[in-house]
Amino acid sequence: MSCCFYGGGVASSPPVVFANPRIVESIINSMASPVSSESPKKMETSNVVLVTGATGGVGKRVVDILRKKGLPVRVLIIGDVTKENTLDPKIFKGVKKVVNAVSVIVGPKEGDTPDRQKYKQGIKFFEPEIKGPSPELVEYIGMQNLINAIKNCVGLSEGKLLFGLKGNLSGKMVWGALDDVVMGGVSESTFQILPTGSETSGPTGLFRGTVSTSNNGGFTSIRTKNFTVPEDLSAYDGIELRIKGDGRRYKLIIRTSSEWDTVGYTASFDTTKGEWQSVKIPFSSLRPVFRARTISDAPPFDASNITSLQLMFSKFEYDGILNPTFTEGPFELPFSSIRAYINEPITPRFVHVSSAGVTRPERPGLDLSKQPPAVRLNKELGSILTYKLKGEDLIRESGIPYTIVRPCALTEEPAGADLIFDQGDNITGKISREEVARICIAALSSPSAVGKTFEVKSTVPFSEPYVIDPSNPPPEKDYEVYFKKLKEGITGKEALESTPAQV
Repeated sequence: MSCCFYGGGVASSPPVVFANPRIVESIINSMASPVSSESPKKMETSNVVLVTGATGGVGKRVVDILRKKGLPVRVLIIGDVTKENTLDPKIFKGVKKVVNAVSVIVGPKEGDTPDRQKYKQGIKFFEPEIKGPSPELVEYIGMQNLINAIKNCVGLSEGKLLFGLKGNLSGKMVWGALDDVVMGGVSESTFQILPTGSETSGPTGLFRGTVSTSNNGGFTSIRTKNFTVPEDLSAYDGIELRIKGDGRRYKLIIRTSSEWDTVGYTASFDTTKGEWQSVKIPFSSLRPVFRARTISDAPPFDASNITSLQLMFSKFEYDGILNPTFTEGPFELPFSSIRAYINEPITPRFVHVSSAGVTRPERPGLDLSKQPPAVRLNKELGSILTYKLKGEDLIRESGIPYTIVRPCALTEEPAGADLIFDQGDNITGKISREEVARICIAALSSPSAVGKTFEVKSTVPFSEPYVIDPSNPPPEKDYEVYFKKLKEGITGKEALESTPAQV
């Protein structure tokens, strides 16, 4: 039997990961390659999985499994989570999900053998010390840096607000009228803010005007000034408008070029008269349009480079087809918010390997003599578990769809043993690194794993090594069965201010 330091890869990998220069060059070249010319209607967002801590015991297994499954994977090779200025945005371009196995390094004070035999035995068998950066720097500040670096590329559960009550009504998004007068028409429109016009009696935007077909006209619109910095919405699946309808059909136009008279990626949407409603416009439904004509050879829609938005009411649909709801005269369309959204069901975008025991060092009434070494030696090891918990809290507060996996003592044993998933941070035991890697990958595609924090161990006692017969390996587990039984909001912190937990 071989067991490691109690926790999720506590000694598994340094925060800095290097690679062969040729590999780096290959990745940079691939990032600079021309984009596909595929039709925007068939656009698919990137599904690259970034693995941080990929040289550690869990991280390298995650990479191996992802590659065997044929899934696109990238490793953090030239960045250091403890140094924010090394986390170049190019590293994260195209990344949709992250498995984080970065951890502070713990090792024997007297050194180890070349094959790390002492490390594999765990600190139960040697006097440990922190090797390299401190737990505060790696587990807390490093987590802050990583979350800030990935937020834009992986997305937030509640979406990204582009216009609404949380600040943009104050003028961040500047709207102006763009009507058929540019073609000699006489229609006119305007954008206003109604202080009490929303469904909750708060402020709302209002697109209103009068449309006329005189002088060959027939459209009105409001368009934002080009954004100072293009919006990167590649982590999202579409735009959601919260509007009060008037029974007419409108258009949303999204531009990815700073040029004024250029292709707009467009979708029409219908409204219900007199009702507030949410309208979702998938990016995959956008068509490239220039002056009401579909452009068949336009570049694919690039959600990472959105430069402006436009709302339009027009007599024209596309390619000579007329808007069936069009009528001349006055109109108005209140809209209280515009946000980017993630399709339901939402799956985890950030899976983090933490450690069982993170809430126990400060738990009142706990008998530390019965706890694993990491809990007993928390202060001597730079408050390692305390900072791991602080790092977890940053994830839970980030708004990113997450799963936090807290393994018990990690071993080099094969995967396949029966498992116990638990919540509240009470269990002790051991678990295979290979098993933890499989759990992380399963969580990435499971809506049932979103927002869950849990501990996991095998049912095999420490005293018994777990072995398998290579000619008759155990069947692969359906981890969904475990995920579905977990509850949100249970972290073990509940016990820090209540009665002592039973261990």
